[in-house]
Amino acid sequence: MSARPGRAVVVGGGIAGLAAATVLSERGVRVWLLEQEAFLGGRAGSWPDQLATGERFEMERGFHGFFRQYYNLRRLLRRVDPDLASLAPAGDYPILGPDGQVESFAGLPRRAPWNLAALALRTPTLRARDLLGIRPRPALAMLAFDPEATYRRWDGTSARDYLDSLGFPQRARRMLFDVFAHSFFSAEEELSAAELLMMFHWYFVANREGLIFDVARRPMSAAFWRPLGDRLAGLGAELRLGARAARVALADGAWRVELAGGGAVTGDAVVLATTVSALQRLVADSPDLARDPAWSARVRALPLTRPFAVWRLWLDRPVEPSRAPFAGTTGFGRLDNISVYDRFQGESREWAEAHRGAVVELHAYAVDAEADPAVLRAELLAGLHALYPETRAARVRDERFLWRQDCAGFPPGTHADRVGVATPHAGVALAGDFTRLPVPCALMERAATSGMMAANLVLAGTWDAPEPIECLQARGLFSRRPRRASQEVRA
Repeated sequence: MSARPGRAVVVGGGIAGLAAATVLSERGVRVWLLEQEAFLGGRAGSWPDQLATGERFEMERGFHGFFRQYYNLRRLLRRVDPDLASLAPAGDYPILGPDGQVESFAGLPRRAPWNLAALALRTPTLRARDLLGIRPRPALAMLAFDPEATYRRWDGTSARDYLDSLGFPQRARRMLFDVFAHSFFSAEEELSAAELLMMFHWYFVANREGLIFDVARRPMSAAFWRPLGDRLAGLGAELRLGARAARVALADGAWRVELAGGGAVTGDAVVLATTVSALQRLVADSPDLARDPAWSARVRALPLTRPFAVWRLWLDRPVEPSRAPFAGTTGFGRLDNISVYDRFQGESREWAEAHRGAVVELHAYAVDAEADPAVLRAELLAGLHALYPETRAARVRDERFLWRQDCAGFPPGTHADRVGVATPHAGVALAGDFTRLPVPCALMERAATSGMMAANLVLAGTWDAPEPIECLQARGLFSRRPRRASQEVRA
């Protein structure tokens, strides 16, 4: 056994970086956490803003659902919220379609195949004769996920081509699958079918917690990330916000992270928990990170999805009390979902009560980069008016429109060469939802899991106990290899 690293630098203060910094600090490593933004939480963070009236609030990059099988993320959150009192159940996750179509995921059995059977029997978009037209061989792939065989067979196929092969009626496909694919910020033709099958396995087939999720009662930085930052400081970590890493160099056996604008910090280990673009820039500007050409090429090849838009509206009248906090949508142009923030977040509820209004957020995923924002807004607003007619007479008292393109993409044919947590550089690990992991997971849970695995990699070979990594069963009901129940794995 070797001694633990005395110092570590974590670059990136999003979920992955916070997870890595927490695990390392708890085991006595002196951590420097560098974050280029002025707030923690990364793409799940929130930052202070002010309405035209002078009222202050915290803006976010869009609604986030905390699913019950986000075991590792939830364990991280429990460090500062042991009872997860800052989360509240959403109740339902309806999908709204044309002509009043509604698909609900509430009240389904929690175990496959009974949840699938119940959904098929009760959904209004499938009739008995429709089931006879579904092609069994590709459909079976949804129940036979295997971490190796599924990617070998389906990674070269797009999600669109796979869904085409199922033979689902168009209406059922739109209500049951279109929203699912877009929930991962990708157009169907730009998402690997294997990745879609993994997500279907993880969110539905293997998930015994149900498809309903929890929502944050407060802006996420206030609820979780600032308290986690305070806890890290109490453990001896040094947090530097507004600090952008410009270059990483190996000097005298240690890793030196140079900062834009001057200054540097040095550690025995480095965890790079940045966005894809920031990682690519760091590797390109750091000869000591780029000295392995094959790995550097894999970093350069990491894809992003198309841009997405988040439009939050402060309206001068309420929406109907029956509206769900969050609803997916299909068949209304580029509108992908509607979030009624005053239904779940206290800050927005206080504003809505004070002004007798509502705080509504509209999302559009996988938007063409050349899209006209004015045209997009008109389309989103038309969708809101069609689905929630009471908003037609509402006046917009204030608004925020965000346009971002920084979500990791998973297009066909990219799985085999995707970088993982380990790197060819001793003392350097990666973390983020762009990494290839040995367990099925996605989005915020992939970020938290990768951060914990990166910390475990840094601690490997020391006397320190690794952070347990909990995951759902890795294989589907009809996988040819034996399945295991929900388990813990080592990085």
